[in-house]
Amino acid sequence: MKHIAPVLLTLQLLSSAANARLNVVATTPDIASIARVIGDDKIELTTLAKPTEDPHFVDAKPSFIVKLNHADVLIEGGAGLEAGWLPALLDQSRNEKLASGAPGRIACSQGVRLLEVPASLDRAKGDIHSAGNPHYLADPVNAKVVAQHIAESLCLLDPKSAATFQGNLSQFNTEIDNKLAGWKKTLAPFQGRELAAYHNSWLYFGECFELKIDLFLEPKPGIPPTPAHLGQIIKKMKAMHVNTVIVDPYLNRKTAETVARNTGATVVDVTQFPGGVKGTEGGYIQMMNQTVNLLAESLIKKN
Repeated sequence: MKHIAPVLLTLQLLSSAANARLNVVATTPDIASIARVIGDDKIELTTLAKPTEDPHFVDAKPSFIVKLNHADVLIEGGAGLEAGWLPALLDQSRNEKLASGAPGRIACSQGVRLLEVPASLDRAKGDIHSAGNPHYLADPVNAKVVAQHIAESLCLLDPKSAATFQGNLSQFNTEIDNKLAGWKKTLAPFQGRELAAYHNSWLYFGECFELKIDLFLEPKPGIPPTPAHLGQIIKKMKAMHVNTVIVDPYLNRKTAETVARNTGATVVDVTQFPGGVKGTEGGYIQMMNQTVNLLAESLIKKN
């Protein structure tokens, strides 16, 4: 009988190892939402940034270092999105699994056709990214690219769960395809319409749905609006009959309200991160669905 306890303990440890889930850390809630769908119950998921935080300037808490140290996988947006806060955390985490080029380091921008790739870097033009505009998940088609990249990476890291990852990927892609057809139908009457935005983070959305989103309350990316610049935007909006201003939760809504008040436009609260605005807590697809419907509701109004 005295030999039974060690045997049982060994069996329990082997069973625990066989059922161990990958410890995954995602930098932002959008990629976390997709990772959760693909990984399902095969992963333990932690998200670093809050859905109401500017992804360029996340509050890098010391607890993040511990989370990264214990992680098997890091899923980041890439394309310079987290360049201002993630590298220092990774250096301090001392986790070789998350080193650049390691299987556990997943950069979601890989395989995405990035827009606005600068020919040269010029800080006088504002906060620009050398790899291109990093807000690519505003286009649902890119969500499929990201989902595939995540699924393929997880399959390599956890081959025994590959069937689960691939099955979840297939379901996600099917749902995106079905929803995208409806979203395009909803916004089709407004193709070519102009919208104003606070920051240049909706370029990919505009390209996907054939909307013009190139009037920005910021004079340059990351540069706070000036009264003179806002005056120019107000003048342009009136001349072009622009009736919608979109603003993300981490930006100054009062500035958007001022512009709207002087143009007769409507401020629409949008987010690229599930949970960033009320009604988007259910994940990426719910978030996109609400965004499309809110914009359609605003655009149908006449100035």
